[in-house]
Amino acid sequence: MAWHHRLIWNLAKRYWRARGMRTLGVRGLVVDGEGRVALVLHTYSDQWYFPGGGVKRNESFGQALTRELSEEIGLSEFRIERVLGVYHNTRELKDDHVIVFVARTTTPSPPIRAADPLEIQEAGWFALNCLPEALSPATARRIAEYRASLTGWGDW
Repeated sequence: MAWHHRLIWNLAKRYWRARGMRTLGVRGLVVDGEGRVALVLHTYSDQWYFPGGGVKRNESFGQALTRELSEEIGLSEFRIERVLGVYHNTRELKDDHVIVFVARTTTPSPPIRAADPLEIQEAGWFALNCLPEALSPATARRIAEYRASLTGWGDW
């Protein structure tokens, strides 16, 4: 991870905490025709996550997910199946509410890529039984909920 990305990320976290800001976010547990999930490795983190990000002003959750999937992995052909869960993230010095959507691609195995090289250093499809070692703990919990057909809630 580049030192300047880590520095910017740490400064942003301190700003959110100092301002007492509450944020809204979306993540996409995106499944392709082979049952694989899309994951991204950010430039400012050493762990793999679902693609997603913040909801902008005057933007619905669905619009935010559509924008984030396009911006992060270059994916535009998908349908939302359901909400996996709604979570509260107080880690990273912020007050963040995250909605995780289960989405399925409309084509069997569309290519994905790190569409924004300033934010995403790598993107890929992963079989549920062959996930990267550096999977974030929260992402691992969401995948476990998905595999168990559970609806999640509570802490991120």
